[in-house]
Amino acid sequence: MSEDPCNHFDSNVRASALREEAESTDFPSPSTLVNAHAHTFYSFNYKGYSPSRFALEAKKQGLEMGGIVDFDVLDGLEEFWAASRLLDLKACVGIESRVFVPEFADRVINSPGEPGISYHMGTGFTTTEIPPEAQAFLDGMRRTSEERNRAMVERVNAFLSHLTLDYEADVMPLTPKGNATERHLCLAYARKAAGDFTDESSLRAFWSEKLGVAPEELKDLPEGRGMTDLIRAKTMKQGGAGYVQPDSGSFPNMTEMNEFVLKCGGLPTFTWLDGTSEGEQSIEELIEVGRSTGVAVFNIIPDRNYTPGVSDQKLANLQKVIGLTEELGLPLLGGTEMNSPGQKMVDDFESAELAPHHSLFLRGSRILHAHSTLQRFSGMGYLSEWANEQFSDIGAKNSFYGEFGGLFSPRADGPLCDELDSEMGAIEVLALARESMAKV
Repeated sequence: MSEDPCNHFDSNVRASALREEAESTDFPSPSTLVNAHAHTFYSFNYKGYSPSRFALEAKKQGLEMGGIVDFDVLDGLEEFWAASRLLDLKACVGIESRVFVPEFADRVINSPGEPGISYHMGTGFTTTEIPPEAQAFLDGMRRTSEERNRAMVERVNAFLSHLTLDYEADVMPLTPKGNATERHLCLAYARKAAGDFTDESSLRAFWSEKLGVAPEELKDLPEGRGMTDLIRAKTMKQGGAGYVQPDSGSFPNMTEMNEFVLKCGGLPTFTWLDGTSEGEQSIEELIEVGRSTGVAVFNIIPDRNYTPGVSDQKLANLQKVIGLTEELGLPLLGGTEMNSPGQKMVDDFESAELAPHHSLFLRGSRILHAHSTLQRFSGMGYLSEWANEQFSDIGAKNSFYGEFGGLFSPRADGPLCDELDSEMGAIEVLALARESMAKV
């Protein structure tokens, strides 16, 4: 458990620490930087960031907007919403999981080596008070994830014998609400080995034998990125002792995930790896499959899609897919996940590779901030009945939500809520947003 009180597993400690730090910090004026895809300690953040700590760091670094995304849970939603309001930080909340896409059953998409399996998201969640059938789906995701992890630990334990993890004692304490991921498992194995083999030579000898890597080639002992990534690659990914090839029954269908997101008032969201797989080379087809059941947003992790100063196929793929999202009117979200050591807090949007696309990532973040604000306060989100009545085309809708998200900040929530009414037209809502900002 971190010594940082803002990362404490006790939510009351975090809330108190957040208030104290917010009151004592002189924050910079917001820039146009955004990170709409950061994982928190509810599904592994390599710095141990809670939703509160991520919000604080985003504000300290002058981000205009911050968004959190956790695997299989919405546990950080209310905390992040409260933190964003306290700090006057534009925000959105999402969830990520893996799904099966029947139409791509024989093609790898963005989960390497796993045909038909895709990482998939929902964004723009605004409450944990969701319909019972949606809650059952969410509970099922959490339960399935834990069952999968426990089974994996059994297999990896057998492979690493006599190094054995106790799931309750070694894994669960690493998470605030029991939602462990593969990265938690890797960290737990690394720490267990370091405890069992207290001198470096014996530790290197153990991992060398078990993972098939020369002792001198082992990097970042005992628990740095090189070591935990190696444990993951050798034991939990394809070809590893703990790996089981998923099939059509291992995860929900993308359609089912989209239905869940829509029932919660969120926005079904594509994710993108780098365009090199067979499935992502057919991205137009994949997008149409998703849009047929509700996908409305596109998420990219920019930092892994280019090498600074290098014009290669990955960069060409990135430029192509960004152009496609613009052509289709799909709001574009992006950020650095922070779920692997060394990842940045925010992308380098001034780089030659990303600068041409900065405005699109910024607009997408503003659209999601606007959706989240209007959906939470009055059910007037991006896919609401109100939006369908107001806008005849996607361009007009994006223009409205982008404008609202650009001019409105959370500090004006009070004045906005006092007057906001779903009987208002889009022009009236924008006028109200301006009036609300003028009052604070």
